Amino acid sequence: MLPVLCSLVYLYQRKKLYMLRLLTLFLFISFNALYAQQFENIVLDTDDGTGRAPCEPSVAINLKDRDNIVGAAILDKAYVTNDGGKTWSTKQLNSPHGVYGDPVVISDTKGDFYYFHLSDPTGENWASEEILDRIVCQKSDDGGLTWSEGESIGYNHPKDQDKEWAVVDLNSNNIYTTWTQFDEYNSEDPNCQSNILLSESKNGGKKWSDPIQLNQFSGDCVDDDKTVEGAVPAVGPEGQLMVAWAYDSKIYLDRSFDKGKTWLRFDIDVVDQVGGWTLDIPGLNRSNGMPILVCDNSETRYRGSLYLNWSDQTNGEDDTDIWFMRSFNYGDSWEPAVRVNDDEPGKHQFLSWMTVDHATGYIYIVYYDRRAYEGLETDVYLAYSTNGGRSFENIKISESPFIPSADKFFGDYLNVAAHDGRIVPIWTRMDDGKTSVVTTVIEQEELPGLDPIARSKKKKK
Repeated sequence: MLPVLCSLVYLYQRKKLYMLRLLTLFLFISFNALYAQQFENIVLDTDDGTGRAPCEPSVAINLKDRDNIVGAAILDKAYVTNDGGKTWSTKQLNSPHGVYGDPVVISDTKGDFYYFHLSDPTGENWASEEILDRIVCQKSDDGGLTWSEGESIGYNHPKDQDKEWAVVDLNSNNIYTTWTQFDEYNSEDPNCQSNILLSESKNGGKKWSDPIQLNQFSGDCVDDDKTVEGAVPAVGPEGQLMVAWAYDSKIYLDRSFDKGKTWLRFDIDVVDQVGGWTLDIPGLNRSNGMPILVCDNSETRYRGSLYLNWSDQTNGEDDTDIWFMRSFNYGDSWEPAVRVNDDEPGKHQFLSWMTVDHATGYIYIVYYDRRAYEGLETDVYLAYSTNGGRSFENIKISESPFIPSADKFFGDYLNVAAHDGRIVPIWTRMDDGKTSVVTTVIEQEELPGLDPIARSKKKKK
């Protein structure tokens, strides 16, 4: 009888263990299913074959009303929502200086939007000697519904002004924009130079200062790795001004502690960029790993931290990765680089962009990712950090992969904005050779491991 009882007890224990394993598996699947639910992808624009295909998107959240979001894409489009992304309208910008792409949209603390772009004053594009003769800034004080005719920045014909970016000082609302000036764009003349310029507006974009040159080393004009390019400005909590750019397989930084009056005599050589900023990504006619620079203005322990993001091929030409570095002394010294993408080695991650939510200090990086495929299928991922960039979580945010075509222009960047617990990535995808501009609106609490952010909002009248 005893052996029988022992057998029954044994079977009972085995059954309990089996049930426990089933329960654990069920909870694991349920947990992953919960966090694998897809964020709604919103198509803002699609190539209709009648004009320039939309790409190179930018996005900003109104710093006074987070339900008001403005996106942008080449050549002259603005996408506006006033209900947090539920409905969108499309606007077309016009300017006597022309509107010719490289859109950059930002918001100041008053809730005004600024749309920066390249120029084409004659409307003849590359058939005209006037194209790229300046940077243009158009302003909207009604949430993106209407825009000014645009102010001229850095006019210096016949030199060409290209690849601008901009930032707002959250204390003073001063605006800074940086860009590359080419003696002649795409020239192979060895005497032709490219340089990084900066201009400032202290009155809401109405007037801009004469540009100053930041770079110690001038580049060529070929629009390749030995061209100085990709300048992105960042502003610290007390108005510290920093600018990073790429040149000759390195990333450089210059800075000013007196709001742009004086700068370093010698640029800071921050990090080697293995393979240079011009990257060969299968399926794209061109790609880059240009740096993104932001400074934390939050009231958290990371206030004043300077963050740098870029991509390169440190791990080989078949393994492009996304990288991140941080400095706690505005660029004097940097901690070792952190690999942002958390996949196994051997796949391409590329064209990243980074932002900081100044309400929380959380960092967000959006990028293209091929970790799940052997071919050219491409997803979009969002990486986020709650510990000042010491580590990152990665989550897929695109609903389905796409396959780009190398014979079609895909654009040079995507973008992401974050404010008061709302995150808005925006990107380009390509289907059957046609590009679309896509976004999604994510609440902080929808991301695994993040809590809701406390808000105190005045009711709208």
